[in-house]
Amino acid sequence: MTTYDIVRPIGDRTRAAASSRPERLWGAEDVASFLCVPLRTIYQWRYTKYGPRGRRVGRYLRYDPAEVRAWFDGLDDTERG
Repeated sequence: MTTYDIVRPIGDRTRAAASSRPERLWGAEDVASFLCVPLRTIYQWRYTKYGPRGRRVGRYLRYDPAEVRAWFDGLDDTERG
């Protein structure tokens, strides 16, 4: 048996690494796009402490996609418009 017989194909390793990698964080533009609202609305919501929770990473505003989805799913039908 050679060492080449026990090595996995690269495709298997790439797929496994991609599935275990966490989803990237969203910027305000991504949240606005997901919710189909203007970017200015996202900043206004943040100012009035409404909307999904965003966090500062240095000078950048970032959102966890799972939290944005959970916030949206928690809205009443009257709030969804």
